[in-house]
Amino acid sequence: MSTKTWLDSIPGFDKVMNYEPIFWINDQYKGVDFANQTTDFSYADMVDARERLKRFAPYFNKYFPETREREGIIESDITPIPAFKAYLEDFYDVSIKGDLFLKRDDTLPIAGTIKARGAIYEVLKHAESRALQAGILSGYDDDYTKFGTDEFKEVFSRYKVMVGTTGNLGISVGVMAAALGFDVTVHMSDEAKEWKKQHLRDKGANVIEHETNFTEAVERGRAQSDMDADSYFVDDEHSHDLFLGYTVAALRLKDQLDEKGIVVDEDHPLFVYSPCGIGGSPGGTMFGLKQVYGDHVHCFFAQPTHMPSMLVGLMTERYDSVSVFDANIDAITNMDGLAVPRTSGFVAELMHRFFNGGLTISEENQKMHLTQMIDLEDIRLEPAALAGLPGPAMLFGTDAGQRYLTDNQLVDKMEQATHIAWATGGSMVPEASMEEFYQQGKNLLH
Repeated sequence: MSTKTWLDSIPGFDKVMNYEPIFWINDQYKGVDFANQTTDFSYADMVDARERLKRFAPYFNKYFPETREREGIIESDITPIPAFKAYLEDFYDVSIKGDLFLKRDDTLPIAGTIKARGAIYEVLKHAESRALQAGILSGYDDDYTKFGTDEFKEVFSRYKVMVGTTGNLGISVGVMAAALGFDVTVHMSDEAKEWKKQHLRDKGANVIEHETNFTEAVERGRAQSDMDADSYFVDDEHSHDLFLGYTVAALRLKDQLDEKGIVVDEDHPLFVYSPCGIGGSPGGTMFGLKQVYGDHVHCFFAQPTHMPSMLVGLMTERYDSVSVFDANIDAITNMDGLAVPRTSGFVAELMHRFFNGGLTISEENQKMHLTQMIDLEDIRLEPAALAGLPGPAMLFGTDAGQRYLTDNQLVDKMEQATHIAWATGGSMVPEASMEEFYQQGKNLLH
């Protein structure tokens, strides 16, 4: 199908091709009950993943001091950001009803990004399987602190773990697999920041740099891994284990909201806006939230105007058979964590039934928002982590957003609404790099 056909037949596609920020409503969403009939994943799968992470908690508590505050559970807080909410209202000239929070995955221990969820989970599941096969782990009720011993590391050193990445997935996979003793190779695309490559090398991972985009780096990594029977490839495009690791966030978030006395029901809607690259992390967390809260949670993915791969995949319904290049979009973005020209077909097809919609953010707005987040809330996020923050403003300030609220009979309930923007990374960004990001936004604000 040609771009002319897309322009003629898909409302809003002209804005996407012109790099204009857009708030898009997914008309394929027919409710959670219908969506659940289209997938084999279930609430039980989420619980199984949560229990696996609990089994490994004693290991993390012993060997990773940064996890001891939560007794070996890798989790982040939710933080109210009232000053930034007021800034958004002024910046977008709109009134945002309800409370705005930041989900602080930028502070997740070990990897400092949302990728710590799915990636660490998949590496742990693989290590558990290898340990059971080797007979060094007797069963799920064994002492999981053994995973930090020389005996386990010696066994794991016979096996390889590989991954292709723009950076953050590689850090999570690389750091975790190397700590367990695996021989780790991380294939990095040319969008990856230099500090991320160096961090991985410092942690004992082999880094192979490719002068190409994310999709090609993944293909090359997968091909190398497939040639070795002792190699395991963490596949950002197709992995079910990655996806299920992310879903656990929903169970944990419910506990956090309950602790804060925040109600989510028909009269107290929850809106969640999550940055989206290949789709695994927002797909998994949003799927999980739908299992927990049903139709009372409204889930939106967020992407750069110059890299709207999920949006293009869903709008055209061609999923991973189309890239942003096919829509004549240049794929040049400062948000390296979202620098993915082609979405995951597995995630996109699944989430076409679960996402309520999506939005895009310009490079300039992302830079200004990053600077203001530091000035107003003293929170330092990497560029990609700002993508979802315009969500509440676009919900109230666009025709599409207003129609969504009206069509779903939400207009009179928004004073009791809760908005959560998912902050996907930032705490591990070197100070010099963060200062550069800050100044980019500062220059635009003056």
